Amino acid sequence: MTVVLPSVLGAPRAVWRQFAGWLHDRMPRGLYARSLLIVILPIVLLQSAVAYFFMERHWQAVTARLSAAVARDVAALVDIYHDYPQDPRHETLQRIAGADLSIDLQILPKEPLPPPAQKPFFSLLDHALSAELSRKLARPFWIDTVGRSNLIEIRVALEDANMRLLAHRTQAYASNSHIFFIWMVIASLVIIAIATSFLRNQIRPILRLARAAEEFGKGRDVEFSPRGAREVRQAGAAFLEMKRRVERAIEQRTTMLNGVSHDLRTIITRFKLSLALMDATPEASGMKKDLDEMERMVEAYLAFARGDSGEAPAPTDIAAILNELTADTQRRGLEAQASFAGKPHITVRPAAFKRCLANLVGNAQRYGKRVDIAAVNDGHLLTIHIDDDGPGIPVERREDAFRPFYRLDESRNQDSGGSGLGLAIARDIARAHGGDIELERSPLGGLRATVTAPV
Repeated sequence: MTVVLPSVLGAPRAVWRQFAGWLHDRMPRGLYARSLLIVILPIVLLQSAVAYFFMERHWQAVTARLSAAVARDVAALVDIYHDYPQDPRHETLQRIAGADLSIDLQILPKEPLPPPAQKPFFSLLDHALSAELSRKLARPFWIDTVGRSNLIEIRVALEDANMRLLAHRTQAYASNSHIFFIWMVIASLVIIAIATSFLRNQIRPILRLARAAEEFGKGRDVEFSPRGAREVRQAGAAFLEMKRRVERAIEQRTTMLNGVSHDLRTIITRFKLSLALMDATPEASGMKKDLDEMERMVEAYLAFARGDSGEAPAPTDIAAILNELTADTQRRGLEAQASFAGKPHITVRPAAFKRCLANLVGNAQRYGKRVDIAAVNDGHLLTIHIDDDGPGIPVERREDAFRPFYRLDESRNQDSGGSGLGLAIARDIARAHGGDIELERSPLGGLRATVTAPV
């Protein structure tokens, strides 16, 4: 028993997990839709429960009592027919039925009753009236509650004739109960409309906060002020505080680097002046070469650390930048072509984004003989592929290529004069725009650098 019990208990749990997964896949994803579902679903369930119990308790009770009254009237008319033979033409019986009971009565010749009509499944009147007539009458009868919308036809088999009675439906049925449903539906729609309006006003500040965070992640200027409920205001205030801290850290780093740049450039200038006053010797030439290399490395490092953060985003013609880079590649004697699909103007930091692409194209120029550039703007994402036919980078070292000052000596030319910061600067700029750079094998046989940036 101890071995079988866990498997027996596990079956309902597996079924429940499957049902939960099925329900989760079909639930709305958005906060607004889920909030509406939280509001609307209880209203629908409550109104359905109220309608059901109202129909069960009110309609059945009222319809049963009215049907019992009609059945008593029919039984009374049948008794009068038998107990009052002095009226052979049944004028008194018809007068009593019409004037006192509001029933149209006719005495028809003796014939078989019509076959039973099909019973409507949801008709309370048909079931209630049939049950009451069965209790009150000890003879065959036939009723039709469907043929005429506002009348009920009852036929009773007598010994020598058939009694046909026509009564208004309202005599046996609570016909005005639909008003309750109309008011219930109207009230539900009003409640849902009010809830929808309030929910929209509560969701709007959350959407504004999400858009502000997305714009800030793309490196664009953000104008945002917290609004909405207290919790949403707290989240908005936390975002603004985080934004201020990030901007303050960038500003402090830029200020520090400007000072470092000034100090380093002063020392390098002194070295250059000292070398200029020295005689032209092989040692002086080597020192001058090392000093030039140091200056290039310092400039590259400062550019990497600075990240061009002071530039403001602006609409930029990406297609024009790609054409300019292609023309520069062709001037170097290399084969190059560029293509662009979609809207060319995108809001980026122009100089920084151009530098990102220029670094990637520069790598392709340095190590390949052919450079192909293809860009696509699908309205949501800008994708730029830069392909070359060079030696490429091994898969296991592609991520290392983005590390600052990291040189791939085995796969790249050691005498290229690079500082190992080109890819690091390019990815830093791409991520500052909310995008990224990935490396993979190119269709040309070399390296493909893919730049993505949200539009």
